[in-house]
Amino acid sequence: MERYIALLRGVNVGGNNTISMKALKALFENCGFYEVLTYINSGNIIFSCEESDLVALKTRLEASIFESFGLNIPLMLISAQELRQALNNSPTWWDEDEGSKHNAIFVIPPFSVEEIFAQVGAIKPEYEKVGFYGKVIFWSAPLNTFSKTRWSKIVGTAVYEQVTIRNANTIKKLLKLALTSE
Repeated sequence: MERYIALLRGVNVGGNNTISMKALKALFENCGFYEVLTYINSGNIIFSCEESDLVALKTRLEASIFESFGLNIPLMLISAQELRQALNNSPTWWDEDEGSKHNAIFVIPPFSVEEIFAQVGAIKPEYEKVGFYGKVIFWSAPLNTFSKTRWSKIVGTAVYEQVTIRNANTIKKLLKLALTSE
C-alpha cells in the first residue's frame, strides 16, 4: 500500500472554492482510501491506497470532488517517498534564510517542470533562486525584494493555473505526517 499526498489547487482561498476539510476527509474515506488525514484548511490530504496509477487516481479524485462539491479543482498527487526524495535533494539554499520566503511549487500534470520554466522565463538572480527535483520546483526570495521577482508575478497568469504552491513549513509537516502514519 502506498502513502500519497494530494495537494488541491486554490481551495479555501479568498472565500473561493470553499470545501470543509472534514467533508473532504469523508469523501476520501468513501472513495475507499485508508488512514486519511487533512492538514490545515488549504486542501492538503494524506492517504493510503493500493492504486499505483497516478493518472487514473488523479482523474478519479478530481471527478469525485466535482461530483461531491460541484467544484472543478485540479490536484497534484505525490507519494510520500517521492516527496521525501525531492526534499532530500532540494537546493542547499532552500529554506535556509529566515529573511526569505521559501516555496515548493508543484507542477500539476499533464504540465511539466520544463514547460513551467519556459513560461515563467529567466529568473532575476539578484532577487530569487530557483531549482527543482522531480516534480517539485524550489523557489526562495528575500521578503524585502519579493515583489521584484519573476516568480512572484505568476499569480493570475496561465502558468499559475498549472501549479499549486505550498510553503516550506507546510511541505515539511505534510511529509512528517505522511511518514509517521506509515
